[in-house]
Amino acid sequence: MARYILQRFLGMLAVMFIVVTVVFVIVRIAPGDPAAVMLGPDATPEDVATLRGQLGLDRPLAVQYAVFLGQVVRGDLGRSIFLGIPAITAVAERAEPTFLLTVLSILVACAIALPVSILAACRRGSLFDQVATTMAMLAASIPSFWLGLVLMQIFAVKFGVFPVSGYGGPDASFLTRLQHLVLPALSLGVVSSAIILRFTRASMLDVLGEDYIRTARSKGMSEFRIVMRHALKNALIPIITVVGLTFALLISGAVVTETVFGLPGVGSLVVSAVLRRDYAVIQAALLVVAGLYVLINFAIDMLYLAVDPRVRY
Repeated sequence: MARYILQRFLGMLAVMFIVVTVVFVIVRIAPGDPAAVMLGPDATPEDVATLRGQLGLDRPLAVQYAVFLGQVVRGDLGRSIFLGIPAITAVAERAEPTFLLTVLSILVACAIALPVSILAACRRGSLFDQVATTMAMLAASIPSFWLGLVLMQIFAVKFGVFPVSGYGGPDASFLTRLQHLVLPALSLGVVSSAIILRFTRASMLDVLGEDYIRTARSKGMSEFRIVMRHALKNALIPIITVVGLTFALLISGAVVTETVFGLPGVGSLVVSAVLRRDYAVIQAALLVVAGLYVLINFAIDMLYLAVDPRVRY
Protein backbone atom coordinates (compact mmCIF):
# COMPACT_ATOMS: atom_id res chain seq x y z
CA MET A 1 0.00 0.00 0.00
CA ALA A 2 2.86 2.39 0.79
CA ARG A 3 4.27 1.81 -2.69
CA TYR A 4 0.87 2.60 -4.24
CA ILE A 5 0.60 5.88 -2.29
CA LEU A 6 4.19 6.83 -3.15
CA GLN A 7 3.59 6.21 -6.86
CA ARG A 8 0.48 8.37 -6.84
CA PHE A 9 2.24 11.13 -4.91
CA LEU A 10 5.19 11.18 -7.30
CA GLY A 11 2.79 11.23 -10.21
CA MET A 12 1.03 14.22 -8.65
CA LEU A 13 4.34 16.10 -8.36
CA ALA A 14 5.20 15.29 -11.98
CA VAL A 15 1.87 16.59 -13.22
CA MET A 16 2.24 19.82 -11.24
CA PHE A 17 5.74 20.32 -12.63
CA ILE A 18 4.34 20.01 -16.17
CA VAL A 19 1.51 22.41 -15.34
CA VAL A 20 3.92 25.01 -13.93
CA THR A 21 6.06 24.71 -17.05
CA VAL A 22 3.06 25.09 -19.36
CA VAL A 23 1.82 28.17 -17.47
CA PHE A 24 5.28 29.73 -17.73
CA VAL A 25 5.47 29.06 -21.47
CA ILE A 26 1.93 30.34 -22.19
CA VAL A 27 2.65 33.74 -20.68
CA ARG A 28 5.96 34.05 -22.52
CA ILE A 29 4.64 33.05 -25.95
CA ALA A 30 1.55 35.27 -25.76
CA PRO A 31 1.46 37.83 -28.61
CA GLY A 32 3.15 41.10 -27.76
CA ASP A 33 5.20 42.21 -24.79
CA PRO A 34 3.42 41.24 -21.54
CA ALA A 35 4.58 44.43 -19.87
CA ALA A 36 3.31 46.61 -22.73
CA VAL A 37 0.01 44.73 -22.82
CA MET A 38 -0.49 45.12 -19.07
CA LEU A 39 0.24 48.86 -19.12
CA GLY A 40 -1.91 49.60 -22.16
CA PRO A 41 -1.32 51.62 -25.33
CA ASP A 42 -0.68 54.92 -23.50
CA ALA A 43 2.38 53.64 -21.63
CA THR A 44 5.74 55.20 -22.40
CA PRO A 45 8.81 53.08 -23.31
CA GLU A 46 10.31 53.99 -19.94
CA ASP A 47 7.25 52.64 -18.11
CA VAL A 48 7.37 49.43 -20.13
CA ALA A 49 11.08 49.00 -19.42
CA THR A 50 10.52 49.60 -15.70
CA LEU A 51 7.73 47.01 -15.52
CA ARG A 52 9.81 44.52 -17.51
CA GLY A 53 12.53 44.89 -14.91
CA GLN A 54 10.07 44.44 -12.05
CA LEU A 55 8.64 41.31 -13.65
CA GLY A 56 12.07 39.96 -14.54
CA LEU A 57 11.24 39.83 -18.25
CA ASP A 58 14.57 41.42 -19.18
CA ARG A 59 16.48 38.37 -17.94
CA PRO A 60 17.42 35.30 -20.01
CA LEU A 61 14.57 32.81 -20.43
CA ALA A 62 16.35 30.06 -18.45
CA VAL A 63 16.88 32.45 -15.54
CA GLN A 64 13.22 33.52 -15.68
CA TYR A 65 12.15 29.88 -15.54
CA ALA A 66 14.39 29.10 -12.56
CA VAL A 67 13.13 32.18 -10.70
CA PHE A 68 9.53 31.27 -11.53
CA LEU A 69 9.98 27.74 -10.17
CA GLY A 70 11.47 29.14 -6.97
CA GLN A 71 8.56 31.54 -6.56
CA VAL A 72 6.02 28.75 -7.06
CA VAL A 73 7.74 26.61 -4.43
CA ARG A 74 7.61 29.53 -1.98
CA GLY A 75 3.98 30.25 -2.83
CA ASP A 76 4.86 33.59 -4.43
CA LEU A 77 2.85 33.74 -7.67
CA GLY A 78 3.43 37.39 -8.45
CA ARG A 79 1.64 40.60 -7.67
CA SER A 80 -1.42 42.05 -9.36
CA ILE A 81 -0.59 45.50 -10.72
CA PHE A 82 -4.29 46.38 -10.89
CA LEU A 83 -5.37 45.16 -7.44
CA GLY A 84 -2.11 46.04 -5.72
CA ILE A 85 -2.00 42.78 -3.74
CA PRO A 86 -0.28 39.41 -4.23
CA ALA A 87 -2.00 37.33 -6.90
CA ILE A 88 -2.44 34.34 -4.59
CA THR A 89 -4.16 36.64 -2.07
CA ALA A 90 -6.55 37.85 -4.77
CA VAL A 91 -7.45 34.26 -5.62
CA ALA A 92 -7.82 33.30 -1.94
CA GLU A 93 -10.19 36.21 -1.30
CA ARG A 94 -12.47 34.98 -4.08
CA ALA A 95 -12.22 31.28 -3.18
CA GLU A 96 -15.13 31.07 -0.73
CA PRO A 97 -18.03 31.66 -3.18
CA THR A 98 -16.52 29.31 -5.75
CA PHE A 99 -15.82 26.58 -3.21
CA LEU A 100 -19.26 26.75 -1.62
CA LEU A 101 -20.93 26.85 -5.03
CA THR A 102 -18.97 23.78 -6.12
CA VAL A 103 -19.79 21.83 -2.96
CA LEU A 104 -23.51 22.67 -3.15
CA SER A 105 -23.58 21.84 -6.87
CA ILE A 106 -22.02 18.41 -6.40
CA LEU A 107 -24.40 17.69 -3.50
CA VAL A 108 -27.36 18.60 -5.71
CA ALA A 109 -25.99 16.47 -8.54
CA CYS A 110 -25.44 13.43 -6.30
CA ALA A 111 -28.83 13.85 -4.59
CA ILE A 112 -30.49 13.71 -8.01
CA ALA A 113 -28.30 11.22 -9.85
CA LEU A 114 -27.47 8.47 -7.34
CA PRO A 115 -30.97 7.39 -6.18
CA VAL A 116 -32.45 7.79 -9.68
CA SER A 117 -29.65 5.83 -11.37
CA ILE A 118 -29.73 3.00 -8.82
CA LEU A 119 -33.49 2.65 -9.14
CA ALA A 120 -33.25 2.83 -12.95
CA ALA A 121 -30.63 0.07 -13.00
CA CYS A 122 -32.78 -2.14 -10.75
CA ARG A 123 -35.75 -1.57 -13.09
CA ARG A 124 -33.89 -1.86 -16.35
CA GLY A 125 -36.13 -1.42 -19.39
CA SER A 126 -39.07 -0.10 -17.38
CA LEU A 127 -40.84 3.19 -18.00
CA PHE A 128 -38.96 4.75 -15.09
CA ASP A 129 -35.63 3.68 -16.60
CA GLN A 130 -36.51 5.13 -20.00
CA VAL A 131 -37.72 8.42 -18.52
CA ALA A 132 -34.60 8.72 -16.32
CA THR A 133 -32.28 8.05 -19.27
CA THR A 134 -34.13 10.55 -21.45
CA MET A 135 -34.06 13.23 -18.77
CA ALA A 136 -30.33 12.64 -18.26
CA MET A 137 -29.67 13.17 -21.97
CA LEU A 138 -31.81 16.32 -21.87
CA ALA A 139 -30.01 17.68 -18.81
CA ALA A 140 -26.63 17.03 -20.41
CA SER A 141 -27.60 19.13 -23.43
CA ILE A 142 -28.86 22.14 -21.44
CA PRO A 143 -26.35 24.99 -20.98
CA SER A 144 -26.00 25.76 -17.30
CA PHE A 145 -26.18 29.53 -17.86
CA TRP A 146 -29.51 29.17 -19.71
CA LEU A 147 -30.94 27.03 -16.92
CA GLY A 148 -29.67 29.60 -14.45
CA LEU A 149 -31.50 32.40 -16.26
CA VAL A 150 -34.71 30.33 -16.28
CA LEU A 151 -34.45 29.58 -12.56
CA MET A 152 -33.70 33.23 -11.88
CA GLN A 153 -36.77 34.33 -13.81
CA ILE A 154 -39.05 31.87 -12.00
CA PHE A 155 -37.79 31.75 -8.42
CA ALA A 156 -36.17 35.19 -8.08
CA VAL A 157 -38.09 37.56 -10.34
CA LYS A 158 -41.57 36.00 -10.39
CA PHE A 159 -41.90 34.48 -6.92
CA GLY A 160 -39.10 36.31 -5.08
CA VAL A 161 -38.07 33.22 -3.15
CA PHE A 162 -34.32 33.63 -3.71
CA PRO A 163 -32.07 36.64 -4.42
CA VAL A 164 -31.55 37.54 -8.05
CA SER A 165 -27.78 37.89 -7.89
CA GLY A 166 -24.83 38.80 -5.70
CA TYR A 167 -23.38 37.21 -2.60
CA GLY A 168 -24.76 39.40 0.16
CA GLY A 169 -23.10 42.35 1.86
CA PRO A 170 -19.79 42.25 3.73
CA ASP A 171 -21.61 41.50 7.00
CA ALA A 172 -24.02 38.95 5.53
CA SER A 173 -24.52 35.75 7.53
CA PHE A 174 -23.64 32.30 6.28
CA LEU A 175 -27.32 31.44 5.73
CA THR A 176 -27.77 34.59 3.66
CA ARG A 177 -24.82 33.63 1.48
CA LEU A 178 -26.25 30.14 1.05
CA GLN A 179 -29.51 31.69 -0.15
CA HIS A 180 -27.59 33.48 -2.89
CA LEU A 181 -25.98 30.18 -3.93
CA VAL A 182 -29.14 28.07 -4.18
CA LEU A 183 -30.09 29.01 -7.76
CA PRO A 184 -26.56 28.80 -9.24
CA ALA A 185 -26.00 25.50 -7.41
CA LEU A 186 -29.24 24.11 -8.86
CA SER A 187 -28.32 25.21 -12.38
CA LEU A 188 -24.89 23.58 -12.16
CA GLY A 189 -26.05 20.54 -10.18
CA VAL A 190 -28.90 19.59 -12.52
CA VAL A 191 -26.61 19.71 -15.56
CA SER A 192 -23.81 17.83 -13.78
CA SER A 193 -26.18 15.14 -12.52
CA ALA A 194 -26.60 13.82 -16.07
CA ILE A 195 -23.12 12.34 -16.42
CA ILE A 196 -23.16 10.94 -12.85
CA LEU A 197 -26.54 9.32 -13.50
CA ARG A 198 -25.42 7.64 -16.72
CA PHE A 199 -22.12 6.34 -15.28
CA THR A 200 -23.75 5.10 -12.09
CA ARG A 201 -26.52 3.32 -14.00
CA ALA A 202 -24.01 1.64 -16.32
CA SER A 203 -21.81 0.57 -13.41
CA MET A 204 -24.78 -0.83 -11.49
CA LEU A 205 -26.00 -2.76 -14.53
CA ASP A 206 -22.58 -4.39 -14.91
CA VAL A 207 -22.55 -5.48 -11.29
CA LEU A 208 -26.19 -6.62 -11.18
CA GLY A 209 -25.44 -9.06 -13.99
CA GLU A 210 -22.70 -10.87 -12.04
CA ASP A 211 -23.08 -14.45 -10.83
CA TYR A 212 -22.77 -13.62 -7.12
CA ILE A 213 -25.81 -11.33 -7.41
CA ARG A 214 -27.87 -14.19 -8.85
CA THR A 215 -26.55 -16.44 -6.08
CA ALA A 216 -27.62 -13.94 -3.42
CA ARG A 217 -31.10 -13.77 -4.93
CA SER A 218 -31.36 -17.56 -5.06
CA LYS A 219 -30.59 -17.67 -1.34
CA GLY A 220 -33.59 -15.46 -0.63
CA MET A 221 -31.72 -12.30 0.29
CA SER A 222 -33.84 -9.16 0.08
CA GLU A 223 -33.43 -7.03 -3.04
CA PHE A 224 -32.65 -3.93 -0.99
CA ARG A 225 -29.79 -5.68 0.80
CA ILE A 226 -28.46 -7.11 -2.46
CA VAL A 227 -28.43 -3.71 -4.13
CA MET A 228 -27.07 -1.62 -1.24
CA ARG A 229 -24.66 -4.07 0.37
CA HIS A 230 -23.30 -6.04 -2.57
CA ALA A 231 -24.05 -4.35 -5.89
CA LEU A 232 -23.48 -0.71 -4.91
CA LYS A 233 -20.33 -1.49 -2.94
CA ASN A 234 -18.74 -3.24 -5.92
CA ALA A 235 -19.85 -0.48 -8.30
CA LEU A 236 -18.32 2.34 -6.26
CA ILE A 237 -14.99 2.59 -8.13
CA PRO A 238 -16.39 4.19 -11.32
CA ILE A 239 -18.95 6.14 -9.28
CA ILE A 240 -16.23 7.70 -7.11
CA THR A 241 -14.23 8.47 -10.23
CA VAL A 242 -17.03 10.29 -12.03
CA VAL A 243 -18.13 12.19 -8.91
CA GLY A 244 -14.56 13.30 -8.22
CA LEU A 245 -13.94 14.39 -11.80
CA THR A 246 -17.27 16.22 -11.88
CA PHE A 247 -16.31 18.04 -8.68
CA ALA A 248 -13.00 19.07 -10.25
CA LEU A 249 -14.73 20.23 -13.43
CA LEU A 250 -17.21 22.31 -11.45
CA ILE A 251 -14.39 24.22 -9.77
CA SER A 252 -13.11 25.54 -13.09
CA GLY A 253 -16.39 25.40 -15.00
CA ALA A 254 -18.39 27.81 -12.86
CA VAL A 255 -17.06 30.90 -14.66
CA VAL A 256 -20.17 31.56 -16.77
CA THR A 257 -22.57 30.73 -13.94
CA GLU A 258 -20.75 33.07 -11.55
CA THR A 259 -20.96 35.82 -14.17
CA VAL A 260 -24.70 35.27 -14.71
CA PHE A 261 -25.49 35.41 -10.99
CA GLY A 262 -22.96 38.13 -10.18
CA LEU A 263 -21.00 35.99 -7.71
CA PRO A 264 -17.60 37.42 -6.68
CA GLY A 265 -15.81 34.11 -7.15
CA VAL A 266 -12.62 32.95 -8.82
CA GLY A 267 -14.40 32.72 -12.17
CA SER A 268 -15.33 36.40 -12.26
CA LEU A 269 -11.82 37.25 -11.05
CA VAL A 270 -10.27 35.35 -13.95
CA VAL A 271 -12.61 37.01 -16.46
CA SER A 272 -11.66 40.48 -15.22
CA ALA A 273 -7.95 39.50 -15.13
CA VAL A 274 -8.10 38.35 -18.76
CA LEU A 275 -9.79 41.58 -19.85
CA ARG A 276 -7.15 43.64 -18.00
CA ARG A 277 -4.26 41.37 -19.06
CA ASP A 278 -3.38 40.83 -15.40
CA TYR A 279 -0.99 37.94 -16.03
CA ALA A 280 -0.05 37.42 -12.39
CA VAL A 281 -3.66 36.74 -11.40
CA ILE A 282 -4.20 34.52 -14.46
CA GLN A 283 -1.11 32.48 -13.59
CA ALA A 284 -2.15 32.16 -9.95
CA ALA A 285 -5.68 31.06 -10.85
CA LEU A 286 -4.42 28.49 -13.37
CA LEU A 287 -1.96 27.00 -10.88
CA VAL A 288 -4.51 26.91 -8.05
CA VAL A 289 -7.16 25.22 -10.19
CA ALA A 290 -4.64 22.76 -11.60
CA GLY A 291 -3.41 22.00 -8.09
CA LEU A 292 -6.97 21.31 -6.94
CA TYR A 293 -7.44 19.00 -9.93
CA VAL A 294 -4.35 17.05 -8.96
CA LEU A 295 -5.30 16.90 -5.28
CA ILE A 296 -8.81 15.69 -6.09
CA ASN A 297 -7.44 12.95 -8.32
CA PHE A 298 -5.00 11.97 -5.58
CA ALA A 299 -7.90 11.83 -3.08
CA ILE A 300 -9.85 9.62 -5.51
CA ASP A 301 -6.89 7.23 -5.72
CA MET A 302 -6.78 7.09 -1.93
CA LEU A 303 -10.52 6.37 -1.77
CA TYR A 304 -9.94 3.40 -4.04
CA LEU A 305 -7.94 1.81 -1.22
CA ALA A 306 -10.84 2.13 1.19
CA VAL A 307 -13.46 0.90 -1.29
CA ASP A 308 -11.57 -1.97 -2.91
CA PRO A 309 -8.62 -3.54 -1.02
CA ARG A 310 -7.48 -5.22 -4.25
CA VAL A 311 -6.28 -1.85 -5.56
CA ARG A 312 -3.28 -1.86 -3.23
CA TYR A 313 -1.92 -4.93 -5.00
